[in-house]
Amino acid sequence: MCRPIYVYVLFRPKGPPVTRSPAPEPVADSPTLTPAQAFDALYAFCAPALVRQAYLLTGRRELARESVERAFQLVWQRWPEVARDPDPAGWVRAATYDCALSPWHRLRPRFRRSEPPPADAISRTLLDALLKLPPPYRRALLLYDGVGLGLPETAAETEASTPATANRLLHAREAIAARLPELANPAELRRRMAELACLERPRAARPPAVRADSERRAAFWTRAAVAFTVTLIGTTALALRTAPTHYEPPVSPGVMVRGVPPRVAPGSLSQRELSLRAKLREGTASGPERLLPQPR
Repeated sequence: MCRPIYVYVLFRPKGPPVTRSPAPEPVADSPTLTPAQAFDALYAFCAPALVRQAYLLTGRRELARESVERAFQLVWQRWPEVARDPDPAGWVRAATYDCALSPWHRLRPRFRRSEPPPADAISRTLLDALLKLPPPYRRALLLYDGVGLGLPETAAETEASTPATANRLLHAREAIAARLPELANPAELRRRMAELACLERPRAARPPAVRADSERRAAFWTRAAVAFTVTLIGTTALALRTAPTHYEPPVSPGVMVRGVPPRVAPGSLSQRELSLRAKLREGTASGPERLLPQPR
């Protein structure tokens, strides 16, 4: 049997909002949590339930664990933003769902093989019915009937309008009721989803390991960005160094001209050319007739 606390964390019962008393004023000498301690506390509170929710979304134990760890790596990289968020658990839940439902997982060879289904026949049929739903329908159903969010909160987290979210919920419930008529009652559906989530116990990594992986990933991408920037600067400098500074029009290709006699070497002068040369040499090259105008 699954411990009740897991069912409560994963599937919060519906009901009127509980009025909470205002938080007490912090005491001056009260110890303050470090960022690592606050992250570990959030991880310990949210990770077990999120792994079970991701399993209902994907039907894969390893992918569910990886999605939760990847979401918490993003949380640690953006810890100041998440720490100031009014709902840190909602932030990490949305990140987990995005990672779990990413369409790129189908291209990974490790996730192409099917995993062993649950042993129980009803749980196996329910999981198969959930996985046949479109991802937005599956996500809305899990948030509303599983986590216990209200319709406006579910619409906001799925980035859809409230009427569209209501239609998704109705169609998802109808699709599951068509496979399992005994789950037409929403209360019974929530109970069976809780039991299905508690059948599997995929464990996530420890918080220090998640923080270390996040820091290594951030350092890798930082070094990659620096290397890319240096390469881009070097390529730009090389282009500026070797590029021409003015426009040089291209030389048109040669065209063969027909009808022009070929060029030959000069040979001996003919008799006519010799007499013409002698006449030119005998004529006056300079004289008064060239300086004074001739009367007409």
